Amino acid sequence: MILVAYKVRSTMLNKLLYMETFGCQMNVNDSERIVTMLADLGYAPTNDPAASDMILLNTCSVRGGAEEKVYRRLANLRIYKRDGKKQIIAVGGCVAQQEGEELLRKLPYLDLVIGTHNLHLLPEMVRGAERGERRSETTFIDNDQRLDLFPSIKGESRLSRFVTVMQGCDNFCSYCIVPFVRGREISRRSADILTEVRQLADDGVREVILLGQNVNSYGLKTESEPTFAELIRQVAEIDGIDRIRFTTSHPKDMSDELIACFGDVAKLSGQIHLPAQSGSDAVLKLMGRGYTRDSYLAKVHKIKTLRPDIVVTGDIIVGFPGETDADFEETLSLMEQVRYIDLFSFVYSPRPGTKAAELSDDLPRAVKMARLDRLMELQRRHTGEISQTYTGSVMSVLVEGEGKFPGQVSGKGEIGRIVNFPGDSSLIGSIVDVRIIKAYPNSFLGEL
Repeated sequence: MILVAYKVRSTMLNKLLYMETFGCQMNVNDSERIVTMLADLGYAPTNDPAASDMILLNTCSVRGGAEEKVYRRLANLRIYKRDGKKQIIAVGGCVAQQEGEELLRKLPYLDLVIGTHNLHLLPEMVRGAERGERRSETTFIDNDQRLDLFPSIKGESRLSRFVTVMQGCDNFCSYCIVPFVRGREISRRSADILTEVRQLADDGVREVILLGQNVNSYGLKTESEPTFAELIRQVAEIDGIDRIRFTTSHPKDMSDELIACFGDVAKLSGQIHLPAQSGSDAVLKLMGRGYTRDSYLAKVHKIKTLRPDIVVTGDIIVGFPGETDADFEETLSLMEQVRYIDLFSFVYSPRPGTKAAELSDDLPRAVKMARLDRLMELQRRHTGEISQTYTGSVMSVLVEGEGKFPGQVSGKGEIGRIVNFPGDSSLIGSIVDVRIIKAYPNSFLGEL
């Protein structure tokens, strides 16, 4: 869960918005968009739910128990609406899309439910809620409408910004609920993307993160649009943008053309997120991932050949229905071969409506948790070993703000890790060379 507190520019801020964001970077991007839209209605962000005029949960339903967590959190937050306080409580995101009217029916103190395709309706829904109206909007809209409703975020100037390039997913992996709550795949017009990036560069942004559920398939269904590799090269030509990142990247759709960018696009980050989900071909087939262990490893090898200093992050699901001890050992051996610097790992849980929910899942939870513990222990070792290799090296750091302690500044290195080091605030906004003097589990300490 991420507490969102963004500064926004407005001349009429007189109400307070408290927001909690769950899950992925796509949700973080949606939350930034919400802050922008509600600023026009006079709402300013706050970290204090008790003082707020509106509470909004931006939810994720990818992992198990998401719906229950949202209901529990709403039950905890309802206390701020007691004693006749006219406070709006709203739910957005994937759980809102999935539950819809049921949320309003079960929770009489809830005012608004906003689906993943309906954020453009939020201002009018909030105006209605201010008049005492309760409303749920979870209708999927057609692609022509969606193309005109891609996020455009204003407000606080920052050095790194998300830029949405596509939404939705057509892969329908057997365990994944994303196509059901985010909709089918649609690529944004490249002209609009490039216009937004140029504007961000003019506003002082130095790094853009190209965002989508499966960025690798960008443009593949539209003849008039570039491929994702071509889009990256076009973004790299924009003056003022010094770094490009992207997420999330489905291995099935990662082309040789895109891999080649890691060899000759200097602005492309030295980190890639490439979720494997399993190291077993049998499990990958049940998951419907569309690639094999060997083809995944071949792509990692190609990337590392072109960019030897690149670091890889990924996702792994433990205890998928039918996963045997041998399948799990293959996942551990895949980790040994790839050597992820960071890994998002979790125990499989069935999501309603997915194919995997129909599979027999008789593996005891104790076994699943034991496997997860082994996997996480191996990953801690890999993270520690890889991090230590940077001690004494020089890393290029985009300085983004004040550091963890007084007299420090902080920023991201080219591999995406936070680096704190002694320095003056005048360095903020610049890219400097920093020598790494100490490695921590999730960050580095350095010196100019």
